[in-house]
Amino acid sequence: MSIKDTATVRVLWVKGAEPPPIDVGELVGERGQIECVESVEEAVRALRRESFDLIVSSSQDFLPLERPHLAPGAEVILETVPQGVCIVGADGQLVWANPKMLDFPGELRDRVCKSCVKTFSWGAADAKGGPNPARGRRFCVTTSDNRFFEITATPVIDLNNQVTQVAAVVWDATRALRLQERLDAIDSAGRELVRLDVEQITRLDSQERLALLEQKIIRLTRALMHIDNFAVWVLDKRTNKLEPVLSAGMTLEAQGLDVYATSEGNGIAGWVAHHGRSYICPDVRSDPRYLPGIEGAASSLTVPLRLHDRVIGVFNVESCQPVAFSEDDRQVLEIFARHVAISLHILELLVTERSTTTGKLGSDVMAEITAPLNDILTEVESLIEDYIGHDDLRHRLNKISSNAAGIRAAIKQVTAPQRGLVGRRPTRASRTDPVLNTKRVLIVDDEEVIRETVRDVLVTYGCEVTIAADGTAALELIGRQSYDLVLSDIKMPGATGYDVFAASKDADADRPVILMTGFGYDPNHAIVRARREGLAAVLFKPFKVDQLLGEIRNALRAAAPSKPD
Repeated sequence: MSIKDTATVRVLWVKGAEPPPIDVGELVGERGQIECVESVEEAVRALRRESFDLIVSSSQDFLPLERPHLAPGAEVILETVPQGVCIVGADGQLVWANPKMLDFPGELRDRVCKSCVKTFSWGAADAKGGPNPARGRRFCVTTSDNRFFEITATPVIDLNNQVTQVAAVVWDATRALRLQERLDAIDSAGRELVRLDVEQITRLDSQERLALLEQKIIRLTRALMHIDNFAVWVLDKRTNKLEPVLSAGMTLEAQGLDVYATSEGNGIAGWVAHHGRSYICPDVRSDPRYLPGIEGAASSLTVPLRLHDRVIGVFNVESCQPVAFSEDDRQVLEIFARHVAISLHILELLVTERSTTTGKLGSDVMAEITAPLNDILTEVESLIEDYIGHDDLRHRLNKISSNAAGIRAAIKQVTAPQRGLVGRRPTRASRTDPVLNTKRVLIVDDEEVIRETVRDVLVTYGCEVTIAADGTAALELIGRQSYDLVLSDIKMPGATGYDVFAASKDADADRPVILMTGFGYDPNHAIVRARREGLAAVLFKPFKVDQLLGEIRNALRAAAPSKPD
């Protein structure tokens, strides 16, 4: 059936400068209603005013005329997409642009047009080579205000395989570029946090190791977040309490808060630890969950410290500026917090030896660290899914992936068997130690390996040793028996090491007490209080046999003058 055989046909005829190759009147016959216009602009206005069954125009006018003839839904999409979209002619002039494109600075529009002119000439050369479509081109542009844009320019080919115009899509890639830079920084920070210098680690006690880690986190947090104030809290699963481990810039009041992992009543940190979700507080004055952290705080960001599927604590940063933290900051801090969690966990496993051989310890560390490393990679991969086509981001992901191998190698090296750890049983002494011989010693620790290893060491040197598995049992023994020295862990279920210290001093003010702690824990500043009240010494796990014996000998010698023969 021809057009002449149909019902009334409405035709829009764009006359232009050249006569059409067909007779429009002959084409539509008597039933055709023809509206003639002289230019594309008039045709666009007519299309917006009413609909037509047929449009007759030059092929180079196709795209400008096609746009107003699109379905309403498609037109809305072009008007509302977040990218700039435009059509550029061979002369480098904008033929059409969506609102986003028109909102871009004139400087950027000019550079887009220049990129399209280049694409036009390249496309024309491609079109001469055969029927294959001309290739699009990709350009990167940085504007004077330090914003980064990416441009994809694609030649528009007519039925005669000629390039008539160039279509361009422009998007602001500044956020993606900043993310690339921060991923680089995270990769570098992660490498530094988990870098374990064997000689240095074995030379430091646990508090000194934490101090070293604290210095690194201060520097890296400043580099990543441009923030100087932070706090790291570790969750005690036995008590559900968040213990402050590392901090910078926080007030003493904030460090002394008793915070538990509950949904309400324990501040933002307690909420994050309970729910395992990050929390952006744009204005601390209007958030009832906020508890004081730094002087003059205006906003805060708190993320969970995750080891695989477990929340082991929280990482909190604060700013004196309101609304200082964005979703990008949240994503970056969550990834960085995973590195912090791994580094803290490595230290905890190293300083609290939970097996009788160091080789087994190394296996335990590897088993517990592999999953968190995989979680970091998974989180970074999900991040870059938002930036499909950004090869640089994928390159950085590969760098972070290679970091995992370095971490594993470092752990293997630092957990290799070494001499002098608490877990190593010394050879039997050749003669009785005059200071230690017959001394009655009470050992209090909730970890069996610590109790038994220390007992075996002291028995070898002639001590009479009693052991208690927790603070409550120790208090009962102190009330019934007399001891020359008490050696107690600080952090235990029931009564704490400070309670054991205080009870021992109440029973005998001259009796020396040595406290032990792992991972730098000092709940309620027990060490500080006990030192003021006559604490003999502190041992930071893991300690060497010589260090243990040296502290016990010193404590017994200091107490000897006041002891009866």
